[in-house]
Amino acid sequence: MKRFLLATVALAALSAPAAAADLATKYPVKAVAVPVFSWTGFYIGGNFGYGGDSVDFTEAEYYYGYLSPYSYSHSVNSSGFFVGGQIGYNYQFANNVVVGLETDLQWSGIEGKSDFTESYYGVPYYSQNRSASVDYFGTIRARLGYAFDRFLPYITGGVAYGKTAISHSGGYTDGYYLYNGSDSSTNWGWTVGAGVEYAITNNWTFKTEYLYVDLGSTDYTFGQTYYDGYTAYSYVGSVDTKFHTLKAGVNYKF
Repeated sequence: MKRFLLATVALAALSAPAAAADLATKYPVKAVAVPVFSWTGFYIGGNFGYGGDSVDFTEAEYYYGYLSPYSYSHSVNSSGFFVGGQIGYNYQFANNVVVGLETDLQWSGIEGKSDFTESYYGVPYYSQNRSASVDYFGTIRARLGYAFDRFLPYITGGVAYGKTAISHSGGYTDGYYLYNGSDSSTNWGWTVGAGVEYAITNNWTFKTEYLYVDLGSTDYTFGQTYYDGYTAYSYVGSVDTKFHTLKAGVNYKF
């Protein structure tokens, strides 16, 4: 009897590992699926950046109302910081292509100035001052990118708008004649660029973006007034406003 019990216990001990192996084979543990990030959704955010380029002045001279053969052109360098915000929507397709629409508005300090003074024996006798600035600008753009999970490079382009202001003044320091003119207008133009965006969390993203903005031209007129108040010369000018921008920003994705 003792031999029979010992044999039964030994058989059970030998068969236990085989049974456990069969159970492991028949009931495998499934891996937990990690959700893939999606760029689809609305977002809102803020940005800051720096921009600038050259501002081109072109002027035609009139004498007693008749166009003279003289014309003038001059370029000044512009630069400055800007800050603003953006809002948009992205849609990600199954093949990871992302399309979107974004609009932004920036308060701008981009400005260009040119100051010129002529002196005689160290004494200034003639000066000329030009300036052009971008008070604000915005864009309405389409975006096209390809998502590498949380990393999204993209290209973008669309329309741009902004308020530009210009001034031009100068003359002899003794007041023999002086001239000045200024104007401002809201212009429409175009923009194109590219950027990269990275999802830090499921809701917060960080981006850097380059845009080239062309706001077209702004026209202005001014007269050359002599000491006695008489004006014989007048000038009609235009200034072309275009600039490069580089900015960084954050978005909150809903």
